[in-house]
Amino acid sequence: SKARRLKAEHGLDLLIVDYLQLMSAGPMLRQRYENRQQEISAISRSLKGLAKELNIPLIALSQLSRAPEQRRGEGGHKPQLSDLRESGSIEQDADVVLFIYREDLYSKDEDPENKGIAEIIIGKQRNGPVGIVKLVFIEQWTKFENLAPERQV
Repeated sequence: SKARRLKAEHGLDLLIVDYLQLMSAGPMLRQRYENRQQEISAISRSLKGLAKELNIPLIALSQLSRAPEQRRGEGGHKPQLSDLRESGSIEQDADVVLFIYREDLYSKDEDPENKGIAEIIIGKQRNGPVGIVKLVFIEQWTKFENLAPERQV
């Protein structure tokens, strides 16, 4: 694979896949799978194996289902592990799952307290706690910065 060659020839410290659902198992392997979910599961497992083989961190971006947009009530539109599109194996294979959530994308009322606040939701962390980290989202530069301590509450 290209990642193995890059590692051997130049060194490779990190691999980023943007994004998982754009990958395919290839025409020969695709015939083995009954549906797209099985194919994505196989891709997810192979990426996990590749990261271990090359001894590097791998970041795989994944699309979410539309479920968060349709959810109402407590927690509302916040993404959950079950929202990962086309595969429960992404959740199973990953060591860490992070979601970015911005309430102001969904909120009709312009609450100045939440304007520009983003949450990094740690949905899974194999060797540590889950939780939420609040950041400031600067839309003009598509940039995240630390939130002032007094606004962390």
